[in-house]
Amino acid sequence: MKALWILLAALLPAAGAAQEGTGGQALPLSLRRAVDIALAPEGNVRVRLAREGLRQAGARSAQARAELLPQVSSSLNYRDQTVNLRANGLRFHIPVIEGSAFSFPALVGPYNVMDARLSGSQTLFDFGSIRRFQSSRAAVSAARKEMESAEEEVAARVARAYLSAIRADADLEAAGANVTLSEGVLDLAENQKAAGTSTGIEITRARVQLANDRQRLLVAQTARRRAHMELLRAMNLELEVALELTDRLGYVPADPATLESAAALALAGRPDLAAQRERERSARLASSAVKMERLPSLSFFGDYGTIGGGFDDALPTRAYGISLRLPIFDGGRMDARRAESASLHRAEKARTEDLEKQIELDVRLALDALHSAREQIEVSGEGLRLAENELAQARRRYAAGVSFGLEVTDAQTRLERARDNQIQALYNYNLARIDLEQAMGRVRQRLP
Repeated sequence: MKALWILLAALLPAAGAAQEGTGGQALPLSLRRAVDIALAPEGNVRVRLAREGLRQAGARSAQARAELLPQVSSSLNYRDQTVNLRANGLRFHIPVIEGSAFSFPALVGPYNVMDARLSGSQTLFDFGSIRRFQSSRAAVSAARKEMESAEEEVAARVARAYLSAIRADADLEAAGANVTLSEGVLDLAENQKAAGTSTGIEITRARVQLANDRQRLLVAQTARRRAHMELLRAMNLELEVALELTDRLGYVPADPATLESAAALALAGRPDLAAQRERERSARLASSAVKMERLPSLSFFGDYGTIGGGFDDALPTRAYGISLRLPIFDGGRMDARRAESASLHRAEKARTEDLEKQIELDVRLALDALHSAREQIEVSGEGLRLAENELAQARRRYAAGVSFGLEVTDAQTRLERARDNQIQALYNYNLARIDLEQAMGRVRQRLP
């Protein structure tokens, strides 16, 4: 029995009917559709969190940009007040006419003051603010690449979960075939005993084998349910949804790739590496922004409005000018911030270098696993063919009465092991393909 079916899915409609199948009808699901459901707006939480992170980075960038844009505000003040002149330093000692009732008051008021005013300011140049804005734009780019990396990771996770599910389907199918085979051997043993060419131990041995295969069938059924629920969880669907997987476990020749070409593609296409490089650039610009806070900054300010005792007697007033700011001494705060930002930049640079080395390791391991799995498929296919021939010969010999049932049981056990070996080899091969595509950052691109 050769199981050379295609793993990768045909393109089906996306996540529009994600919750189908809850009413007892199974939801047809291909690999492509499973990934589309996971990447939908209400899909996997990892992608949703990454999208929120992108929105947060955009909001922080807008805040940094606001420092470079005009600031305009309006105000309206109305107050009734009294003033203690002496408390404000106004003390008059002027001689007055003796006997006169006139004297300078210490308390003035109450009187009204109304002030309606429009104020504005504009930064003319501030290199620190410019660098902070550039750093925030790099952070937005990093968040965007991080979202792509999250989508890539989720696609790989769903692909592995889908692969485990179709592997569980194949295990269940093989377990069912083994039960059918054991039932056939038991029938043959009973017929041979009825014909007087077999003994009771042959029937007992066949029944033991049938019981073992039925036990394995129950285990395979449980494993299948578990694999399907893990796939549903990866897609963020309800766990009671029934699935009908449209792809089967099989062998599709992979495109030949050398270590050099695969590593080059990975370094150029991995979104997590691109995100890390953007984080490093953002940290470098943030460090530069702190250094430039030592430079002078120039801004323009102005206001215009009316002030008076009320609207009837208010007069227009205005003020405008420029402000030059030059930091001189701040107690060492700026030096400490500069040291901190430089350390953060060095840390991001170290993370970038470490990730590049990790990517090379990922590619090497995936290629090695792929080559090994390809050889396993060839060996397991030959072993399965030989085991099928051995069982067929053993059954013919047993039916002809020239051998014992033990020979059939042993051949049956080896056939079951050969089936398991082929399923495991196909699983390892397709898993290695997923690992290689993820190592090169193109899981989504390779889906049909």
